[in-house]
Amino acid sequence: MDLALEAARSCRLVASPNPWVGCVIDAGGDRYTGATSPPGGNHAEINALEAAGPRAEGADLYTTLEPCAHQGRTGPCAEAIAAAGIARVVAAVEDPDPAVSGKGMEALRAAGVEAELGVRAAEAAELLAPYLKHRRTGLPWVVLKLAATLDGRIAAPDATSRWITGAEARADAHRLRAESDAVLVGAGAVRVDDPALTVRGWQPPQGVAPRAGQPLRVVLGTAAPDARVHPALEMGGPLEQVLAELGDRGVVQLLVEGGATTAAAFHRAGLVDQYVVYLAPALFGGSDGRPMMAGPGASTVEDLWRGQITAVAQLGPDLRIDLRP
Repeated sequence: MDLALEAARSCRLVASPNPWVGCVIDAGGDRYTGATSPPGGNHAEINALEAAGPRAEGADLYTTLEPCAHQGRTGPCAEAIAAAGIARVVAAVEDPDPAVSGKGMEALRAAGVEAELGVRAAEAAELLAPYLKHRRTGLPWVVLKLAATLDGRIAAPDATSRWITGAEARADAHRLRAESDAVLVGAGAVRVDDPALTVRGWQPPQGVAPRAGQPLRVVLGTAAPDARVHPALEMGGPLEQVLAELGDRGVVQLLVEGGATTAAAFHRAGLVDQYVVYLAPALFGGSDGRPMMAGPGASTVEDLWRGQITAVAQLGPDLRIDLRP
């Protein structure tokens, strides 16, 4: 299953809106690996079966997600697994997609295949968290990215902000863009910073398939016709409605990049699933710099929002802190 998780990570950038799944077939110690192809291509289990060929008969199959049992753009994996003569299937987590949701394991057992669920479930669920949320709720996984000085400022009083963080942190932020199906920014930030919101200056590590094309660019409000963010989807209305529409468009992970008003709106509405904060070893040294979030905050310490730090990493001179509600 560890090898299957590694295979799943290798297709993270190309699989969405399908789940990024890894599969390993163990045939008497010989192992054959498959990962999810881009949409319209094979699921991980089919790629592993094709790699194993006749060696699949009587073998064990490990997959990070329950095999599908329905006809979509590709055929049902559970049927192909049984037809290949696989003796035992071990899946990490159940697929919450209503078309699957336990049916894959049931189909395997009905075909006489031993089927087990729950091995490395926590690791697989963490890796697949955006997909699992999207299938359960129809809404994208929302990542809020913030970059600031140690005293919590994102820009100087004159609005200059480039560059607060160093090259390594900026490259990591481009990795976040590459992992996301859409990148969202407020119209105010477009007017001030004129961002392109494209993936630049970052290449996936060896063994990881590169993303084809750029994530969808989304502006809350209206951007000037000559803004670098175009072509972009301009949206308005309640944030919950915006997320629902993006979910319907197949956006599994949404990266919110600001500015401070947009960041605060998502935070106060409780719509953020993951905060990624880049902190530079720098201080503005006053209260007139622009804060990470605009508008009134907690009025008393009892009302502080508190989350859980899930990871801390040093990126060159900067820190990346991951936070979950």
